[in-house]
Amino acid sequence: MNTKNVLSISLMLLVGIMTGCQKDPIIEKSSVEKSAVLSSAEKSALLQIKSSALKSVNLGVADNFAILSKSGITDVYKSAVTGDIGSSPITGAAIRLTCAEVTGTIYTVDAAGPLPCRVTNATRLTIAVGDMQTAYTDAAGRSNPNFLNLGAGNIGGKTLTAGLYKFTSAVVIPTDVTISGGPDDVWIFQVAGTLKMSSAVKIILAGGAQAKNIFWQASGSVTLGTTSHFEGNILGQTGINLQTGASINGRMLAQTAVTLQMNSVTKPQ
Repeated sequence: MNTKNVLSISLMLLVGIMTGCQKDPIIEKSSVEKSAVLSSAEKSALLQIKSSALKSVNLGVADNFAILSKSGITDVYKSAVTGDIGSSPITGAAIRLTCAEVTGTIYTVDAAGPLPCRVTNATRLTIAVGDMQTAYTDAAGRSNPNFLNLGAGNIGGKTLTAGLYKFTSAVVIPTDVTISGGPDDVWIFQVAGTLKMSSAVKIILAGGAQAKNIFWQASGSVTLGTTSHFEGNILGQTGINLQTGASINGRMLAQTAVTLQMNSVTKPQ
């Protein structure tokens, strides 16, 4: 092969390499441009993918309880509770519900408590309370929230998709809220202050969302207004207070006391 042919072949190879190198930046630029103009539907889909990775909060033995507290359960007759209840380490005498108001087992740490139905099982209650506190710490410690201080803490009227919500102060629910997502989606609400729901307001589940997958972790007191309806598990570091006629499809797991006033409480399946 002569020198002229060798130079011709080398030139062709060089052009081919340069052409190939020019294609990658064009493709990369196209990808960037495309991501910058995602439709709202595409952005929503990406958010759903991100939130679907959120793991549920393991309640341990506390999962078996509709109401679990450390400082007792007060009641204005007549409430209706479906699911087990218990209080520890305080004496069973601090549980003021009657046997007729509870469809489930009433656990106490001693022989005091509602008769004739109460079951004394201090060991089970100690484990359940420990698991409740572990679950609270887990929920409070989740990082990289999908939403930070949504609505400045006022979530009334909003539709809440699955994900981790962080609030650095109080949360109020003055009007109806919709929690929308699939049956396996998870919601965790981290509330650094109090959580208060106004009277006659309700949380609505849509799209197959399940109360058992919704966790409200609150460092301050939780108050559900008269005749309101709540969905989800409340992990409260302070008291959980239900005003007259309020109802909840979920669990009330309080590190202090739970207060009932003619309420309906149903542990989710």
